[in-house]
Amino acid sequence: MSELEISRHTIVDWSNFCREVMYDGLVAHKVKIGGVGVEVEIDESKFGKRKYHRGHAVEGQWVFGGVERGTNKCFLVPVEKRDKTTLLNIIKEWILPGTTIISDCWKAYDCLNDEGYVHFKVNHSINFKDPETQQHTNTIEGLWRHGKFSLPQYHRKKDFIGGYLAKHMFLKQIKNKNDALIEFFKLAGHLYNANVPINVEQNSSDTDDNEETDEETDDNIVY
Repeated sequence: MSELEISRHTIVDWSNFCREVMYDGLVAHKVKIGGVGVEVEIDESKFGKRKYHRGHAVEGQWVFGGVERGTNKCFLVPVEKRDKTTLLNIIKEWILPGTTIISDCWKAYDCLNDEGYVHFKVNHSINFKDPETQQHTNTIEGLWRHGKFSLPQYHRKKDFIGGYLAKHMFLKQIKNKNDALIEFFKLAGHLYNANVPINVEQNSSDTDDNEETDEETDDNIVY
């Protein structure tokens, strides 16, 4: 950016500020997804890399997420634990009661039918689509792939991952990517003036709910 006489430090500062706006607008002021008759897929995935590029030890950040089928509305939340208490609290913060939730067989989800949700499980050790219910988690698997690809290859500090995830959430919800700057200004305007409504144009075409995947999903680790 030398032709504009903008220093690298200034560019980094503004990039961080923009991600903070997206985080505050979409995460701190969250809007719940789902509802009666609406299907939401949930999953956890580790954003990281194999230590020294060998062995099984993996460094990185666990992320818990959910995506609403048909609208691409989603949430991505960094977590330190994947236990029942942690994940259930996030589910209640982000997903409306009565929602049909589809997940893998992680034990922390066993309580969902008792918590006001309709819950279907997919046993990934046997198949990627349940032969009886026809349920799958392909939509959120696609979200993980795109989300990990959107992160910078280097300098993935845990302190910054929330901002990168918020940026991905923001872009996923925009119908026309050419309107990203306009939608960003709307989001910033709402944060600094509560009378300005948030009305991000929803994108329903990026993800195919029936997209087949042949990836292993137990750990969902990117290298």
